[in-house]
Amino acid sequence: VSGTGLTEMGTELLSLPCLHTLLAKNNRLGGPGSLPKGLEQAPLARSLRVLNLSGNRFSEVPPALLQLRGLRSLSLGGNRLHGIPPDIQELHSLEFLYLGGNFITAIPPELAKLPSLRYLVLCDNKIQSIPPQLAQLHSLRSLSLHNNLLTYLPREILNLVHLDELSLRGNPLVVRFVRDLTYNPPSLQELAGRTIKTRNVPYAPSDLPESLVRYLSLASNCPNPKCGGVYFDSCVRQIKFVDFCGKYRLPLMHYLCSPECSSPFSSASQSSTSQSESDSEDEASVAAHRMQKVLLG
Repeated sequence: VSGTGLTEMGTELLSLPCLHTLLAKNNRLGGPGSLPKGLEQAPLARSLRVLNLSGNRFSEVPPALLQLRGLRSLSLGGNRLHGIPPDIQELHSLEFLYLGGNFITAIPPELAKLPSLRYLVLCDNKIQSIPPQLAQLHSLRSLSLHNNLLTYLPREILNLVHLDELSLRGNPLVVRFVRDLTYNPPSLQELAGRTIKTRNVPYAPSDLPESLVRYLSLASNCPNPKCGGVYFDSCVRQIKFVDFCGKYRLPLMHYLCSPECSSPFSSASQSSTSQSESDSEDEASVAAHRMQKVLLG
């Protein structure tokens, strides 16, 4: 009965004891009396498995829906919801929950008490934080959080070992990070200083002005253990997008002291060590303030 302009469902619905799927999306449901009274006591409450009420006008999740204990799929996307009721935890059989395209600002910790939940869609809302309790959703395979207001993720989310998809695009967590990136190429003085240090060019205090001698004494070792180069003023940064469990996926900026750092033909890279293992070793050798990671998935 989708797209039919429905403003309410009659009591006739209660006389369908074997109804398995009810699709009533893109209607005008949401006002008083949209759902028939007594829905939670009707046989339908035990038989219904799939309910799609997306694209309607609900400003809150109807309490009667939270009594449909047999539900496995509930879609309320594109409504006017401002929150998720804690009683959502009563839907123990729920495997798929779609609440995207609403005005939800917070996720209740009780949502983590859905043991069968595999797909959770909360995209296109106004969510600012993720409760760490969400890590208790051990069955979760897909978590869609794109286009929200997230600035960080709780570390506990790493415990979602079965998670295959984590969508975070369109959040300040990602957008602000990329927008603020700057790339400052090294100066000619720095390039000359690097050459002197890496090639061991001999010099004495009598050969150079005191300021340059002092400058050369400020050389720092490149954090890449496979490089052995140096740098001075230019910030050394390794920035990579990583998935939810910490494995590298996509380099965003590999700006170190010299091209040899990332060259596949460098002597250090000719070892039989796999790329993922090399990345892990590099990360372990880099000081925390020189390594940045963006959790993406």
